[in-house]
Amino acid sequence: MQIQLKSLTLTREDRVVLDDISWTLAGAQRWWVVGPNGAGKTQLLKLLVGDVWPDPAPHPVRRYRHRGAWHDTPREMKDAIAYLGPERQDKYERYGWNFPAWVVVATGIHRTDIPLADFTPAQRRRSREWLASAGAAALADRLFLTLSYGERRLVLLARALASRPSVLLLDEVATGLDDVNRRRLMRLIARGTGARMSWVATAHRAEELPPGANRLLLLEQGGIRYAGPLTAARRRQLLAKPHRRTAPASVVAARQGKSGVLVELREASVYIDEAQVLRNVDFTLRRGECWVVHGANGSGKSTLLRTLYGDHGVASGGSIRRAGIVPGVPLEHFRARTGFIAPQLQADMPRHLPVLDVVVSGLHSSIGLNEPVSAAERRRALPVLRRYGLEALSQCSLAELSYGQVRRVLFARAAIARPRLLLLDEPYAGLDRDTRHALQQALEREIGDGLTVVIATHYRAEWPAAATGELQLAAGRIRYQGAVRR
Repeated sequence: MQIQLKSLTLTREDRVVLDDISWTLAGAQRWWVVGPNGAGKTQLLKLLVGDVWPDPAPHPVRRYRHRGAWHDTPREMKDAIAYLGPERQDKYERYGWNFPAWVVVATGIHRTDIPLADFTPAQRRRSREWLASAGAAALADRLFLTLSYGERRLVLLARALASRPSVLLLDEVATGLDDVNRRRLMRLIARGTGARMSWVATAHRAEELPPGANRLLLLEQGGIRYAGPLTAARRRQLLAKPHRRTAPASVVAARQGKSGVLVELREASVYIDEAQVLRNVDFTLRRGECWVVHGANGSGKSTLLRTLYGDHGVASGGSIRRAGIVPGVPLEHFRARTGFIAPQLQADMPRHLPVLDVVVSGLHSSIGLNEPVSAAERRRALPVLRRYGLEALSQCSLAELSYGQVRRVLFARAAIARPRLLLLDEPYAGLDRDTRHALQQALEREIGDGLTVVIATHYRAEWPAAATGELQLAAGRIRYQGAVRR
């Protein structure tokens, strides 16, 4: 397959997202698409697959050559191009598509979102073989929405490859994966793409870039700044890590053992769709502490944070106690003083909501607003929008933003209520290097000012320097709980 873009422009809601793009994908090229959040990377991939359409032009600006014939639209290419990214995954959460994993993979064979017809024995066998190739055979009969965030990503990659596309489009496909599943995903890409398939991938981290990239496309403010060979020098330049300060041992020691319990779990077990996810967890969170939660995909990290927040209840025989929440006091009083950032929250946010409404909803711990934003709420939101570089986007809908920009909106939403507790589940997923670094430094300052934090992450570099505790989970149980092992 060959794809040509010529003088293409894409405008969304009167805002130019891609500007005068001329670019060609030909042969078995493997393109790494880079650029800051909002540069247009995700929209470029959506445009290639046909999910969005370019501005009208007097001549064709998007052409496809497949099996010797040229086409001016991607309609005829639907069976030849596969797309996977966080937004694709979020659709399953948003619409409640909860099929067994093997069925999700099999829909890729039929090129449908949900099963619309019976599958043949050969298709059933083929879908299970793709899961086995991903090292995920044990997930085949699990319901999709009971899987962890990373496990879902593996299933959806198997689904994309099961369609045997000519071109594979991967948007931040390795975000949210632990080391083991990231390696599985890379092996699956290598096996599934072979020597002849082209792919185009966005990635902000070296470890999240599929192996074999040989071309680089650099986007800035919707325009192409470079398109050509990926040299070793350019790779080093793009992946250079900014310097991070470390907290003195005295600072960490001063924060440990502070009095005042915020949340306490005792013999806490949590079930989701009749599957036990957490098993007899004992955990005490005190004011001023900063805990890092880590473990493999499916170990229970997200469930632990959502249980602390109040999205999941504790099974009979266990207990959860929150400061200030006694009989007669609604849970919303705790949530009003708690900031929460998680992939599930991003998936739950309606795409039509403007940025301002999403940020203001943090004052009410709600999804959306029941009433229009008041003048007082607007005054409170504006400095927060400025702090997170969102003031110019305040009236844009979430659908207009990149995945990384929406993540910054969630940071602003969590900050507007001036919380005393911050729960962060893979908070930096989808963020470019500079934005990630700036938000990490801001979090370090807030921890230094006494904010209580629980952060779940797969990346050691994302552990706050002033972390006071480390909690490692395995299969829903605590494997280690105590001081950070340096």
